[in-house]
Amino acid sequence: MTTAMRIGRNLRPASYVLRQGAGCTSSGRLSTGTGWSLTTTIRSRYQPVAPFHTTLHRLRRGEPPPTDFGELDVLGNTPVPSYSVDVCMSDGFQFNNGAKILDGSGVIVVGGEAFAWRPWLPRGEKRLLNQKGQWEVPNETLGLFDLIWPRPDILIIGLGPDMRPISPQLRRHISSLGMRVEVLDTRNAASQFNLLATERGINNIAAALIPIGWREGVGAT
Repeated sequence: MTTAMRIGRNLRPASYVLRQGAGCTSSGRLSTGTGWSLTTTIRSRYQPVAPFHTTLHRLRRGEPPPTDFGELDVLGNTPVPSYSVDVCMSDGFQFNNGAKILDGSGVIVVGGEAFAWRPWLPRGEKRLLNQKGQWEVPNETLGLFDLIWPRPDILIIGLGPDMRPISPQLRRHISSLGMRVEVLDTRNAASQFNLLATERGINNIAAALIPIGWREGVGAT
């Protein structure tokens, strides 16, 4: 039984414009007891801070040129996977391509695709911890990986807002699928997935993430 469902939806990006004022002027009138009036005008201007300019010093003869660290960024020109996780929200996720999951479901990201994931359904209650306080889901909730070949090298699991150990039984099951497992809270798991998927390729890294608003017995809200 597989509790995953493919998702995808394009969104229109929003743009924001920030305006900055250059100054202000104020005036006031002061009346005296003799009937004379004194008018004063106070002008004050707040100029934007001038940018700090730097000029490259002329190289001395025989001195090597400065290092351009941008040229050392081997991932600088590597495209970001379309289903890299842009935002972790209390009840879901937003991806680089604009797709969102906002119904409290988790997500499995594998092979460049994202699937809604609800590993608590087989138990009939919104609980992911066993009696020992270990994070544990039924093996069938990872049934999607039975349909994939070759399988990813690494499965990164995001447990929600907190970090907990996973049960030995779940760890053995993931190992039997030929995958190594990394366990983190969801924020760090999403960041790790984005990095490794960009570095190693989307076919080698998968993620299974629970929303950061997850509460045991309540779900993600």
